[in-house]
Parts: sequence; C-alpha cells; structure tokens
Amino acid sequence: MTVTRGEAGAGVRARPGPGSGSESGKRPEDESGSGVMIAFGQQLKLLRLRAGLDRTEFGKRVGYAAQSIASFEQGRRIPQPEFIDKSDAVLDAGGLLIALKEEVARAQYPPFFRGAAGLEKKATGLCVYGLYAVPGLLQTADYARAGFELERPLLDEEDIERGVSARLARQEIYDRRPAPLLSFIVDESVLRRPIGGWPTLHGQLEQILSIGSKRNVEVQVMPLNREDHAALGGPFTLIDTAQGQRLAYAEVQGDSRLYTDRATVRELEARYGIIRSQALTPRESSEFIEKLLGER
Repeated sequence: MTVTRGEAGAGVRARPGPGSGSESGKRPEDESGSGVMIAFGQQLKLLRLRAGLDRTEFGKRVGYAAQSIASFEQGRRIPQPEFIDKSDAVLDAGGLLIALKEEVARAQYPPFFRGAAGLEKKATGLCVYGLYAVPGLLQTADYARAGFELERPLLDEEDIERGVSARLARQEIYDRRPAPLLSFIVDESVLRRPIGGWPTLHGQLEQILSIGSKRNVEVQVMPLNREDHAALGGPFTLIDTAQGQRLAYAEVQGDSRLYTDRATVRELEARYGIIRSQALTPRESSEFIEKLLGER
C-alpha cells in the first residue's frame, strides 16, 4: 500500500520548508488544526478567567509573557507541552488541558505530514537521507528560520515561527528512552550551502557534530567527488516502528508520500544501504565537517 498526500487527507499543494518534514505554511487543509488550536485557546481563557487571573499574572506563574498567553488563547501560536502541563496545574484544570495535549501537538503539522510525524515520534529507528538541505531533525533554529524565510510565496512571521517551533519540537526524539537508533546521510553540497549566511551555517555544522557525537546517532557525509551515487532521486526517510515494521517517507516539491508496501520500501532500503557504503564513515564525516568549519 502506498499512501499519497491526497489519500492522507491533503488535497492541495503544500509548501515545505527545507529539510525533512514540512511544518509551516498556511493551507486550506489546515483548518482542522486551526480548530483544535482555537478550541484549546478558548478553554485556556475560560479557565484563566475562572481563576481570576489576568494574562500578566498568569504568565508570571507559568513563565510566559502576557503577549504569548494572548497568542495561545487566540489560537495563533501553538503552546509547548511544558506550558500545557504548567497551565493545567496553575489553573486547577483537573487534566482538561492535558487531555488536549496530543491533539495540540498534532495540530502544529500540516495534515499531509501528521502521519509521518506521529510515526517519527514513536520510531525505534530512523534512516534519513538529506540531499537538498540539512534534515529537519538536525536543524538549528536559525537554519530552520532562514529556510522558511526563503519560501515563495512569502510566509507570514507567525507561520515562520510556528514552523520553527514545530521543527524543533521534533528534536525531542533525542531525549527519548529507550533511545532510537538514528542514521543520517547528508550530501556535501548541503553542508556547503550557506542558507541564512555563514554564521548560521557555522552554527548548523557545529550542531551536526554535537548530535553526531551521541551514542545512538550516526552522521555520514556523501562527498561530491564520489563517482557512484545510488540515490540521486531525492531525499527520503526509512522509519522503523515498535511493531517491527519498516516504512518509508519521501517528500519533494510539495508532494509527500508514506510508503507501506514492502516492495517499495525494500527498494529504498537497498538504496540507503548502498549510499551508506559510498559515503564517508561517521568518524571521517566528523573530521570532514570540522575541516569545513575551519575554512572560514
């Protein structure tokens, strides 16, 4: 079975930001996600008023500015899980807000990526190939923001910040226990492309080194001087589920697909295995990235 974006519930063109996973851009099919945020915001406001707190005082108790509280209540900004937990306790909501936490988390992604995002969050292993930009799970906030700012048509500031927040939220995968096994292969051209300028790229390269030093993470670089390259068709991700199934996700030019049929997944598995052997080893890759950092 191959699930395309349209079959998953999205019916119009999406506008993905650079990297694995599209977390920003306004689309008609986002209405269900917006509805969740509006409902959460209304509940939050009612509970705050019931507690007799203005936004400033409530913000102090949960560690957020009054302006942020207003954005949450108006459904314009997606709250982090910690905010929801604190708010439920401070407002004595009895779990009402916490009950919405999972739906709120899903609402930060466009419908066509929600299925893949849910699988990624619970995956026991990921194999990620990045050909055009640094994969989202490796991105810094500055790099992600620069990518969203480059999108055309232009995104609103709120959409950009929502996209950055959603992309960084996916990186909670590094804090999971038991830790999933994560493999990244990144094309050298990606590491040389100064999206956001050199300071942004410098910070991004440092973050790749930092994440790559984790025991459950391997980062490999596919150098430009390789004559053989088995995966020039585009980036993709292999996803291992807790049920022992392996799925594949691919996204390019606004079209995303989640592959579940074994034949297609095996083809992508084979490609990943080949480019893994063609790329630099993790140790060689770290040395290569350190060399790039020293070029400026």
